[in-house]
Amino acid sequence: MRMLAQRTLKSLTRAVGVGLHSGERVELTLRPAPPDTGIVFRRIDLPEPVDIPVNARSVTDTRLASTLSHGDAKVRTVEHLMSACAGLGLDNLYIDITAEEVPILDGSASSFVYLLQSAGIELQNAPKRFLRVLKPVEVREGEGDQLKWARLEPHHGFTLSFEIDFQHPAVDSTGQQVTFDMGSGRYSRDIARARTFAFSKDVEMMRANGLALGGGLDNAIVMDDTKVLNVDGLRYAEEFAKHKILDAIGDLYCVGQPMLAAYSAFRSGHALNNQLLRALLAREDAYEIVSFEDEKKAPAGFAQLVRAW
Repeated sequence: MRMLAQRTLKSLTRAVGVGLHSGERVELTLRPAPPDTGIVFRRIDLPEPVDIPVNARSVTDTRLASTLSHGDAKVRTVEHLMSACAGLGLDNLYIDITAEEVPILDGSASSFVYLLQSAGIELQNAPKRFLRVLKPVEVREGEGDQLKWARLEPHHGFTLSFEIDFQHPAVDSTGQQVTFDMGSGRYSRDIARARTFAFSKDVEMMRANGLALGGGLDNAIVMDDTKVLNVDGLRYAEEFAKHKILDAIGDLYCVGQPMLAAYSAFRSGHALNNQLLRALLAREDAYEIVSFEDEKKAPAGFAQLVRAW
């Protein structure tokens, strides 16, 4: 009988890029971490390095991206890297970072998946801990045309279902509802390559406000009033909805453990996803932490290492 074990990296790996909003050059060093460490960002550019452990309550800002804080130290735009860690089942990792924002790379999670897999994934001598949802939890916002909601329900596995509603010709012509099962082992192939997206008029407004300074056609899908401006078009028929699932996987992984739950959402975003986690954690009867001494009792697909592509 083999337990379902925690995972970290075999060796360290590095990346250099620019922050989507800051436009600043930033270096990342991803390093193995001991069992039960969790994922910890370390701001090594500060006079005294500061550790920022990932958990739902360390998420302090959700405008445009998810920001984690510890004291005055912050790390912004963590969701794509967190999504890659969740997709590969990584439990323990130190992430040294030389600026306030995670590099955007190509605007998806695929560069992070490549980096993590190139370092190799190692099983550790400790049981993997899951947060299992026991009772439905839901958060809602707005009414009518403004309605948004996100929900977690009990499920032996981890599935996500997301519906978008942008009322834009380029988006309306694509699949707007996507369901994904994390146990399928197809995260790298079916979700990780979906890029973040923006409207050109919003990009201009954000730049005027000192945001999106590192953004462009090489790291986002950009649309004008009617069409996608990227020459190569879309990577998936439903790339917009898939990117929202990619974001949700990263946002939910900020709870600190992989989840056993069915997540569903309509027009949700970083803010509502974090509210959902906080609503869940506020109800002690709605979840429990579990591990599997016999990996055969875990949900299908969770014991296998994720295939590259």
